Amino acid sequence: MAKILIVDDEEKIRAFIKKYANFEGHSVMEAGNGMDALSLLEEHSFDIIILDIMMPELDGFSTAKEIRKKYTTPIIMLSARGEEYDKIHGFELGIDDYVVKPFSPKELMMRVEAVLKRTGTNTQNVSNKTFTYQTLKIDFTARIVYIDDEKINLSPKEYDLLFYMVKNKGVALTREKLISDVWGYDFYGDDRTLDTHIKLLRKSLKQYSNLIVTLRGVGYRFEAN
Repeated sequence: MAKILIVDDEEKIRAFIKKYANFEGHSVMEAGNGMDALSLLEEHSFDIIILDIMMPELDGFSTAKEIRKKYTTPIIMLSARGEEYDKIHGFELGIDDYVVKPFSPKELMMRVEAVLKRTGTNTQNVSNKTFTYQTLKIDFTARIVYIDDEKINLSPKEYDLLFYMVKNKGVALTREKLISDVWGYDFYGDDRTLDTHIKLLRKSLKQYSNLIVTLRGVGYRFEAN
């Protein structure tokens, strides 16, 4: 059972999500705006946050930015819009997943379970090793990436994707394999989500962006000989 914080200015949406979350055995607290959510985070700990973008006082993007200053709690962002810019901006702020309204409660709960499973087992699955290629250094245990001795800040999903690809370097990874193993569930979202994360990851890797090779019609491969 997980403790979920639902942040949405629409009471009906909160009630809709809470109903199915309770059915799955989760406990829920609610906030009608970003300011209330930040106040609740000062008083309570949560396993995951479901956060709407369009809200009064403090929108979802600003709320996510403030949350990431203090907390690593996983965030699933909700939006009535599916524009690529919104998704990219959300992932850059450090959210873990993005769901476009209207959504099915089954899909949302599957995404919740997947994020909880992934974030709850990360520390158990990584090996006590580092990967080094020229001035790129990856510490799997500490979840830290350095380039030219400078720490690179990645979103949670970028870390997961990079670590998985590095541990499978030289292997042709299909899109289906990446989505299944990194997201951890049968993917129901926009099929460009993987490409968006790859684009962001390449940007973060700077001069090492070319280590992620696109395999047309197949997927991607991490090459570092």
